[in-house]
Amino acid sequence: MCGIIGIVGRLGSHVNQALYDGLTVLQHRGQDAAGIMTEWNEKFNLRKGNGLVSDVFYKRHMQKLLGHIGIGHVRYPTAGSSSTAEAQPFYVNSPYGLALAHNGNLTNNNEIANKLVTEHRRHVNTTSDSEVLLNHLAVQLDILSDQMSIGGEPFLNVDSFFDAIKNVNETVRGGYACVGMVNGYGLFAFRDPHGIRPLIYGKREYEGGTEWVVASESVAITALGFEIVADVQPGEAIFISTSGHLFTKQCAEKKKFTPCVFEHVYFARPDSTIDGISVYQARLNQGKRL
Repeated sequence: MCGIIGIVGRLGSHVNQALYDGLTVLQHRGQDAAGIMTEWNEKFNLRKGNGLVSDVFYKRHMQKLLGHIGIGHVRYPTAGSSSTAEAQPFYVNSPYGLALAHNGNLTNNNEIANKLVTEHRRHVNTTSDSEVLLNHLAVQLDILSDQMSIGGEPFLNVDSFFDAIKNVNETVRGGYACVGMVNGYGLFAFRDPHGIRPLIYGKREYEGGTEWVVASESVAITALGFEIVADVQPGEAIFISTSGHLFTKQCAEKKKFTPCVFEHVYFARPDSTIDGISVYQARLNQGKRL
């Protein structure tokens, strides 16, 4: 269990404080480690470490986390170790510059990791399945990158990016909700085809555009002053450009909806709503049945 958040703010703004506040709201989902990554002038800025949100980030760190796009993560280790090296977000340089924060578990992690090494010559530096998932996505984008260039220069086409997510969904097994960034292009998020882990997004209008937020729970969205738009559907992916334009696509065949029962029983905050169901009301109803 982990908590994830991603924000695309208005151009010229900085989302570091909003990410910090959002992670604080999601702190119950993970107390082992925390991390924030932002993009500024097409460079990633990263701070992560073991401990609570308030233990990891100080003023000197926040001042360096500039940019109007960013992602954050709080970790409760269920795979890998508790090493600081396994705190999230993770990033890889190729293609484009790709970052990812992940909540969930891959049940075929070893199989995917072995293929990354033997077939694609990619180095996975930790035992985290999140790093494996990121590299697997990077491979899918690499495969498509030959089709995405203008004058020899790499160019990211949103439809091709969704094709890469589709390929990931077809080869990865397990429950996962992810948020990430493509350097210079925008923010993305996707959810496993069974909807095991929750993911929801919201928006806030301003004169001239829209700001967006994606998070594990609705309470992180409303606490930041955004309005709920919708849950990310099982198998759905979203992409939000640096200028705030939203694209969505179903990137997996519809499968049986099997959300983790422990979200409503234990993981989530009682004032959250997950997949249209109030966590508080679900717990109340379960208590009555008992």
